[in-house]
Amino acid sequence: MKKICIFFVLLINLSVTAQIFNPIQWKTKVEKITDSKYKLITEATIKDSWSLYSQEVPKGGPIPTTFFYNDKENKIKLIGKTEEPKGKIKFTKLFNDEGMSIKSFAYKAVFKQEIDLTDPTVKTINAFVEFIACTDEQCLPPKEIDLVFDLTKAIVKKQNISEVNKSTNTNKKDKKGMIAIFFIAFLSGFAALLTPCVFPMIPMTVSFFTKQSKSKAEGIRNAIIYGVSIIGIYVLLGSVVTGVFGADALNALSTNVWFNVAFFLILVIFAVSFLGAFEITLPSSWATKVDSQADRGGLIGIFFMALALAIVSFSCTGPIVGTLLVESASKGGIAPIVGMLGFSSAIAIPFALFAMFPGWLNSLPKSGGWLNTVKVVLGFLELALAFKFLSNADLVLQLHLFEREVFIAIWIAIFGALALYLLGKIKLPHDDSQTHISVGRLFLGLIVGAFTVYMLPGLWGAPLNLISAFPPPQHYSESPYGVGFTKKNTQVVSVTNSEKTHTGLPEGAHLMPPHDIISFHDYDKGLAYAKKVGKPVMIDFTGHACVNCRKMEQNVWVKPNVLDVLKTKVVLISLYVDDKRKLKDDEVVESKLNPGKKLKYIGQKWSELQTIKYKANTQPFYVLMAHDESNLIDPVSYTPDPSEYYDWLTKGVSNFKK
Repeated sequence: MKKICIFFVLLINLSVTAQIFNPIQWKTKVEKITDSKYKLITEATIKDSWSLYSQEVPKGGPIPTTFFYNDKENKIKLIGKTEEPKGKIKFTKLFNDEGMSIKSFAYKAVFKQEIDLTDPTVKTINAFVEFIACTDEQCLPPKEIDLVFDLTKAIVKKQNISEVNKSTNTNKKDKKGMIAIFFIAFLSGFAALLTPCVFPMIPMTVSFFTKQSKSKAEGIRNAIIYGVSIIGIYVLLGSVVTGVFGADALNALSTNVWFNVAFFLILVIFAVSFLGAFEITLPSSWATKVDSQADRGGLIGIFFMALALAIVSFSCTGPIVGTLLVESASKGGIAPIVGMLGFSSAIAIPFALFAMFPGWLNSLPKSGGWLNTVKVVLGFLELALAFKFLSNADLVLQLHLFEREVFIAIWIAIFGALALYLLGKIKLPHDDSQTHISVGRLFLGLIVGAFTVYMLPGLWGAPLNLISAFPPPQHYSESPYGVGFTKKNTQVVSVTNSEKTHTGLPEGAHLMPPHDIISFHDYDKGLAYAKKVGKPVMIDFTGHACVNCRKMEQNVWVKPNVLDVLKTKVVLISLYVDDKRKLKDDEVVESKLNPGKKLKYIGQKWSELQTIKYKANTQPFYVLMAHDESNLIDPVSYTPDPSEYYDWLTKGVSNFKK
């Protein structure tokens, strides 16, 4: 009897203490996933020396931390179990003499529960959490705390590209994209190695390491450090570009008009420099200071020797590095870092190898006019690439000043001039006088000449699949159906198999030449039409300046089986995220991603829709959707394999019919 009285006295004391002292404080917040999906987040702040227990505890242990959501009218649907942090497994004898191992949390614990609203009018969700708080010596009585989740204050969480790719199973495609960037950058680095500013420095480098190294082993070690230093310098440059602009901001810049115009001018300046008009150099004082540090020897001397190489060779490598950074920056993410890794590796590996094995120098060709030829060829390529950026700006503004035919004509002129140069018919300022050209130069001239001839039919409407990513799309043309062909009517494929073909287009629709795919540019009108004709919706998040979008349209969409699905089995809604047309006054709203800023342009509206609803911000991005706006299949991004894309289309359409 005495023990029972003592127990009740202890329990009363603990109850009084619990009312005064609350070792665990709770607060809530909400994250918005889509228009109907939310994540309810409950955060527990735990005082020092106290613990909170898991949702699952051994039999005979403490009561588990349990969440109860008030939903008598079934207005919400819980998706999965409540997520909890990792916590720690602790052994305790608080609950029996033998003791047990229990998962507990200290200092802070965050619980997350994803829900789906079945009633869109719900603004708040009430809940309560039941828990017990303990130290190593004692526990407070179990307690219940009321929780309120305010959906009107939900935060729209921005996700980076890697999170988006996990949700859409596009990791492999991203890896392929980065491998492609690395490979192109590596080839560019090899081209830079063969320029007059870099190639002659190989013997100088070998001489430096021969003098510095007392043994062969030391020479190999120094050479490796030298190569790593070169890579580190250029990768640091790529990291700075990514860090300054931000991974996602770089992708957004690729459709910015001023960004494209600025880099058109920069690349033209680079090209003119490579062609021999002038040289772009860094201040000579930089090279002098760095060179003086290189004489110090040791690891510091080797690093500054690598930095001296980067500075002295800038007049040749600068334009190539600039072009790579521009191109990789437009891809977003860590592409600039990957690009610089590939570029620097191509330069570092040969320098390091020749430093390790000086005898190889005897096998190198002598410096001469061929180095200037490499530089001039790069100049022509820079000039051709520059017009891609000017074309992007024209596409975004939809000025139609730089249509497909004009772009192709300029490229024909540039590559035609390059072919004549390689064949010795054109000479530039720094060229040596030659009585003949080499066999290699002749073959390269013939290849460039054949490429020039290949582009000629493009002036009359040929698709030019080899360069489909560069010129404007076929519908952005003076003659979208080909020269000499006039579309006399706008026949549309029947909306159902039982209906006859009719002329005229639905409200808000247009035809995409030259294959006449019906497409809507307005989300609501496209969805309304899909409901009317009983077809699923395919949303195409695209952009006027999107390179991969053009590849999909001209290389994948044109395949007969894919084209049949797009024309007869789905309603296509193409939403251009870089559409610079202004929204109507009554459509201007505050951005949910950037509170305080207004959405002023049509493209901003579609870009925010894609980011909020689908957690993606890259284009192209394809969604197959039912009439209730739910996904029929996981969305996909750039899918260059026609059979893979067709399988995705057919699976989504078949899910709509179920």
